[in-house]
Amino acid sequence: MNTADDEPMPGVVYLVELCSGERRRWRYLGPPGAENARWQDAETAREFGEASVLYAWKIIRRLD
Repeated sequence: MNTADDEPMPGVVYLVELCSGERRRWRYLGPPGAENARWQDAETAREFGEASVLYAWKIIRRLD
C-alpha cells in the first residue's frame, strides 16, 4: 500500500486510486499499524484486508 504522509485513521473514508486509474472510496477500519489492516468499500460495503488486494493502490486524500 502506498499512503499519503499520515497513517489512515479508523472510521475515516479515503479516496484511493488503483493501478488502473480507477478511483474508489474506502473506509479504513483499522486497526492502526496492523499487519493486515481492514478496509470497507464505501459504495458496496464489502470489507477486505490489505493483504487480499491483488493490485497496487495509493491513498489520494482523506474525505471528510
